Amino acid sequence: MSLREIIILPDKQLRLVSKPVEKVTPEIRQLVDDMFQTMYDAPGIGLAAIQVAQPLRVITMDLAKPDAEGGETKREPRVFINPEIIARSDELSVYEEGCLSIPEYYEEVERPARVRVRFIDLDGKLREEDAEGLYATCIQHEIDHLNGVLFIDYLSKLKRDRVMKKFTKAAKRAE
Repeated sequence: MSLREIIILPDKQLRLVSKPVEKVTPEIRQLVDDMFQTMYDAPGIGLAAIQVAQPLRVITMDLAKPDAEGGETKREPRVFINPEIIARSDELSVYEEGCLSIPEYYEEVERPARVRVRFIDLDGKLREEDAEGLYATCIQHEIDHLNGVLFIDYLSKLKRDRVMKKFTKAAKRAE
């Protein structure tokens, strides 16, 4: 396992549409291991492969909450290969979202409250699950990444332009 660099806005790779994974290979398993290490280190609850400059339809996620006693969090790692939303509720919910590729920026986003997702697991098995709450929000956020969509795309043009300007300036200063 190794840490990978998370690409940051305004990197144009974040707008790429990721390619489907043909087969779960040792290379895909290595990518998943690296993505988990990178996600936990960041720290974050979800990561799309494109965020580590791999345009493949792979998502890692862990929504585990720290235990009440403040001890070690029991991790609940999840992997989604070639995920797709196959059903959405008409009911909407609002969550404050952030993104490892848009660090330290958070904004409320409205999305379907419940979704049904179809994906391949790490064993190559096709699965379907219903998601609601934070799980529904996170899986939609990460699938958006695979399609070149960022959570800021759900904001008003004014807010989105402000965020883009801020991160473009920061990138120029870093050069």
